[in-house]
Amino acid sequence: MTSEYVKCLILGGGPAGFTAAIYASRAGLEPVLYEGIQPGGQLTTTTVVENFPGFPGGVDAMTLMDSMRRQAISFGAQVRQGTAIKAELSEKPFRVTLDGGEVIEAESLIIATGATAKYLGLPSEEKYKGAGVSACAVCDGFFYRKRTVAVVGGGDSACEDALYLASLAQKVYMIVRRDVFRASKAMQDKVFASANIEILWNSQVEEVLGDGTAVTGLKLVHKDGSRSVINVDGLFLAIGHHPNSEIFDVEIDEGGYIVTEGKTSQTSVQGVFAAGDVQDSRYRQAVTAAASGCMAARDAEKYLLQK
Repeated sequence: MTSEYVKCLILGGGPAGFTAAIYASRAGLEPVLYEGIQPGGQLTTTTVVENFPGFPGGVDAMTLMDSMRRQAISFGAQVRQGTAIKAELSEKPFRVTLDGGEVIEAESLIIATGATAKYLGLPSEEKYKGAGVSACAVCDGFFYRKRTVAVVGGGDSACEDALYLASLAQKVYMIVRRDVFRASKAMQDKVFASANIEILWNSQVEEVLGDGTAVTGLKLVHKDGSRSVINVDGLFLAIGHHPNSEIFDVEIDEGGYIVTEGKTSQTSVQGVFAAGDVQDSRYRQAVTAAASGCMAARDAEKYLLQK
C-alpha cells in the first residue's frame, strides 16, 4: 500500500495531542494528527470543566476541546479521524498503520493516546456517565458540595478520591469489594479518621439508579448475597486506568504507562515522544496533559533540527 510521509505524526486528539499540534504547527513541522477512538479525550466524558485556567466561570468540555482542535487547524495542523492499530518503530522513518488502512511514514512521532478509565461495565453506569457517574473526583467533585457521593475502590487512588470528596461533600460512601483496603496504611488511617466517610465492605455496585437525567442511588450486592439501596447524588470510579500503549514497542512501566526520560517527553526510542495520560499515572489532568503536549512538540522540533 502506498504510504504518506510526514515530518511529525501525532496520535491522539485530547489536550496533549492538540497542544502538541499547536506548537508543532507554529514550529513549521507540518503535523498530521489522528484523533483516535475518543476525539477530545477523556475530558469529553465530563460536562463542565471548572479547573482549566482561563475560564473563571467554567467551560463546557466539548467546547474546550473543539476550541483546541480549531486552534491547531488554524496554525496548519492536519486533523484527521482514525485510530492507529500498528506502529513499527524499529526503523526510520517510523511506520504507523491506521484502522482505515492508511500507512503513515513519520520522521517523528508523538504518542498522545491517553489512558482509559476502568469502569464497572454496567449498562446503567454507561447511561449516567457525565450525569452523576465520573472517573475523576478532582474534575467533578466540586459539583457535589454538601451532597452525598460514593467511591468504588479500595486502593490508594480510591482513598485519595474519598478524602478529597469528603472535604466537599456532606457524606462519602466507600464501596469496597473485599473486607480490607489495598491502600497504604497511611491512607487507610486518614480514611478511618474522616467522620463523613462510611465504608461498605464486601460490597459491589449492581445497578446505578437514576431519574432518567441524574443519579439518585445505587443498588448494592453484598458478599452474603443480600442486597441494599443507598441514596447518592454521584458515583466516582477509582478502580484504575488503562493506558493506551499496547501497540508501541517502547519502554513501559508495570502499569503499562510509557516511560519518558527525565523531565522530557523522550521515550526509549529516539524520535518517539509521549505526552498526556499515556505516560502520566499520577496527575491525569487536562492542564498537565496540555503542558506535556507542549513539551513533546518542542522535543520533536529539537530532534528534527539535530538530524
